[in-house]
Amino acid sequence: MEESKSKILGVLGGGQLGRMLIQSAINYNQDIHILDPDPQAPCRDISQRFVCGSLKDFDTVYNFGKGCDVITVEIESVNTEALEKLQAEGKSVFPQPHILRLIQDKREQKKFYQESGIPNADFVLTENKADVIAKKDFLPAVNKLGKDGYDGRGVQVIRTEADLEYAFDAPGLLEKLIDFDREIAVIVARNSNGDLSVYPSVECAFHPTANLVEFLFAPAEISSEIEKEAQEIAKSVILKLDMVGILAVEMFVTKEGKVLVNEIAPRPHNSGHHTIEANFTSQFEQHLRAVMNWPLGDTALRCPAAMINLLGEEGYTGEAIVEGREEAMTENGVYIHLYGKKITKPFRKMGHVTILDEEIENLKRRANRIKDLIKIKS
Repeated sequence: MEESKSKILGVLGGGQLGRMLIQSAINYNQDIHILDPDPQAPCRDISQRFVCGSLKDFDTVYNFGKGCDVITVEIESVNTEALEKLQAEGKSVFPQPHILRLIQDKREQKKFYQESGIPNADFVLTENKADVIAKKDFLPAVNKLGKDGYDGRGVQVIRTEADLEYAFDAPGLLEKLIDFDREIAVIVARNSNGDLSVYPSVECAFHPTANLVEFLFAPAEISSEIEKEAQEIAKSVILKLDMVGILAVEMFVTKEGKVLVNEIAPRPHNSGHHTIEANFTSQFEQHLRAVMNWPLGDTALRCPAAMINLLGEEGYTGEAIVEGREEAMTENGVYIHLYGKKITKPFRKMGHVTILDEEIENLKRRANRIKDLIKIKS
């Protein structure tokens, strides 16, 4: 039986993830309200209601949420106390507030893996820079801030004692540096009914200096055994969290063939952008289906795909100019997504391109060519 009145979905965050969520929601006449601190946020002109305000302020988040039936996020850095109050008053909040609090602190995230038997790199907690230096015998390692790290910030590789000067002087952790063969990601979704679906693994290649995904290839070039293990790990994480929504699970595949969880994100994620064209159900539609407790969609891959992040060119800050767009548009199987950001700055995520091709090697050649072709300057 159809519901007589559609529910309003509120989203904390109005960036590109919210923008692509709205693009999926339009097909279902699903109204979305957005809260974002940036008056020029990408979602500003396409949401049914846009509120400019802090995601971390209790009253702002609480008052925004009172006007919604279901509340979700496109960024983890939000006021969880306000979400807990809204949840206690009968609002549906997904992912659940306690999960967001766990994700906000990498220290707690690592302890959760340890306590839940989820395979991950060895680690030790650190309180400050002096504590990192005192644990120099743990090197080589990755020093991660406990809180407020995002998009590559708050992560520092410390290989030798000479690198200790770069350690963070705040609570964090040291994680053993993994000599991995490749980095992969698996996206998994679950609705309130307990239905669960998982996407095929993708392979990620990172920018050498920005610590952001530069390329993504789907499917990942891994054995069927590793694929099965990665999917089972992703499912176990969302089930042990008892989470509703979409969850991206980033993993290392070691040179010995072990699969270790690196980090998780309880929202649509950069590692799933290709699904808009490459899979039967995009990650954005799947997130919508999960949080609204609708039936989950088919996650199968239609065609091999590559995704390129369009980052602001180094040395350019100002009004964005996109070079090479029209030439790229002449190619078959090339899909350009620009995020509506007027101002570019070095390494800012300005858009992405998805390329479809049945031949994997040809796909890689084309991805490199398109990466060199499209530039965001000012």
